[in-house]
Amino acid sequence: MTETRLLRDVATVGEVNDDLKRAGDNLMITGDSGDALRALTRLPEFAKEYRGKVKLVYIDPPFNTGQAFDQYDDGLEHSVWLTMLRDRLILIRDLLAEDGSVWVHLDDAEAAYARVVLDEIFGRSNFVATIIWEKADSPRNSARQFSTDHDYIHVYSKRPDWVPNKLPRTDEANSIYENPDGDPKGPWYPGDPFANKPYSLGKYKVTGPTGREFQPPPGRYWRISEERFWDLDSKGAIWWGPTGDARPSIKRYLSEVSDLVPRTLWRHPEVGSNRTSKNEMRKLFPGVASFATPKPERFMERVLQISTQPGDIVLDCFGGSGTTAAVAHKMNRRWVTIEREPDTVATYLRPRLEMVVSGEDRGGISESVGWEKGGGFRQIEVAPSMYELLGNRLLLAPWVVGEAFTEAACAQIPGFELERDAEPPFVGRKGRQRLAVVDGLITESTVRAAVEALNEDEKVLVVGKSYLREAASLLEKLSPGSRIKKAPQDLLDMKGRVLR
Repeated sequence: MTETRLLRDVATVGEVNDDLKRAGDNLMITGDSGDALRALTRLPEFAKEYRGKVKLVYIDPPFNTGQAFDQYDDGLEHSVWLTMLRDRLILIRDLLAEDGSVWVHLDDAEAAYARVVLDEIFGRSNFVATIIWEKADSPRNSARQFSTDHDYIHVYSKRPDWVPNKLPRTDEANSIYENPDGDPKGPWYPGDPFANKPYSLGKYKVTGPTGREFQPPPGRYWRISEERFWDLDSKGAIWWGPTGDARPSIKRYLSEVSDLVPRTLWRHPEVGSNRTSKNEMRKLFPGVASFATPKPERFMERVLQISTQPGDIVLDCFGGSGTTAAVAHKMNRRWVTIEREPDTVATYLRPRLEMVVSGEDRGGISESVGWEKGGGFRQIEVAPSMYELLGNRLLLAPWVVGEAFTEAACAQIPGFELERDAEPPFVGRKGRQRLAVVDGLITESTVRAAVEALNEDEKVLVVGKSYLREAASLLEKLSPGSRIKKAPQDLLDMKGRVLR
C-alpha cells in the first residue's frame, strides 16, 4: 500500500509518441490494478497526464459470485472484496476529472454493498443513477429460483452538477412523429395541451373550427396562456383532429425536438447481450476459447456516448477482453486499460487491440462509427516490488541497482520528479530541493560533491543503501536542512500514511 511501482516499457504498436512522452500514449498496462493506479497517480510523468484529467472510468470488476472462471478467480471473502474495491476507487477519484464520471458494473452479489462504498468515497450527492442492463436475450430455464437477466451499473460523478450527454435520436424514437395534415414544418406529435399544476391564465374556453367548445377537465389547466394558444393556432401548430371537432393538441415538431435523454433501462436489442459479446469474440478469435464475461461493443459505445467526447481520456482498470479500449479507440478517445493476468493480455487484450489498429477488426461498432484503422498504443508493465522479505528483515530486491535504484528511489519520495538529463550527482527535483541517489555507501566526499553543486538557497536529499555517520554530520554542518536517507527502511518511513 505504500510502495509506488515503476511502469516499464514492453512494446509499442502503431503510431506512438517518442519514449520521453510515453505517458501521452494509449496505454495497455499489465499488472495489478492497485499498483498501476498508484503509479498513474504518483509517478510525476504519468500524474501530470492523468491526475484529475480522466473523463470516464468504467470498471467491470469480478462480481464476487464465488465462481472460478478460466481468466480470473471470482470468489473473495466479502470484506476482502470490498477493501479491494475501496482502495481502487480512492485512487480513481484522484484520477477523475472534475467533469468526469465513474461507472461500476456489478450484479446482485455485491451491487448493494458497492453502492455504500461509492457513497463513502464520492459522496451521496454525486450519485447519478443505477443502470439496468438486460444482459440475457432469453430466460435461463435451468435456474433454481429466478432467471437473472440483468446487471447493474452504478454511475457517480465527481461533482453534483455533472450533466450527461444526450443520445442521438433513433428511428424508433422518431417513428411516433407523423404529418397527417401535410404541415410544411414536417412530422409532428400531438402533445397534451393540459397540465396538472396551475398555470397563470390556464382556465379558459376555446371554440374549435366546427363551433365545439373545449376547456380543461376538473383539476387540470391549459399549459399555455390563451394568447399563446391562438398564436400557435394561427401558425397551424394546433391540431383539431381530421374533422376539426377533436380536442385540440399542441403539435411537437420533430425538427424542433432535441436528442434523447439517457434512460436507466438498457434493453438487449439496443445495446446487445451476453450472447452478442460472445459472438463478437468468436469472430475475433475463431478456435480460441471465448473470454468468460465480455461486454458487447454497442453497450460500451453507449457508455462513451453519454460520458465523453472525442479526445477525452477513458480508463478501465479491469481490462479483461479489451472491449472498453477497443471501443474507445474506434470512437477516437484516448484510453488506458489495465489487466492483471498476463495470459489474458497475450490471448485476448493485445491481439484484439492490434486488430483494431491494423483495421482487421471489422466487427462490433466498426461500421456504424466508420472505423477503418490507425492510431496505436504502448504496452507497459508494472515492475516487481523493489522490496523483499528475508525472515523479518526488509531488503532491496536484487534488480534494484544502478539506474533502476535511482528510478525506484525517486518514485517512493512524494513530490520528487526524476530528471534524466540532470547534472550528476543530482537525479531529481522538488522545487528548491534536489535529489541525489547513491547506489552504495554515502561518504563525506559524496556529501561535499553534492553541496558544492547546489545553487543558492537549494537543499539536497541524498538517498543511498548505507551511509557513514560522519557524512550525515558533515551534511548537517554544510547545508542545514539537507538530509540523508537510507534505503529501504527510510523510504518506507518517508511515505508515512497511505495517500488518500
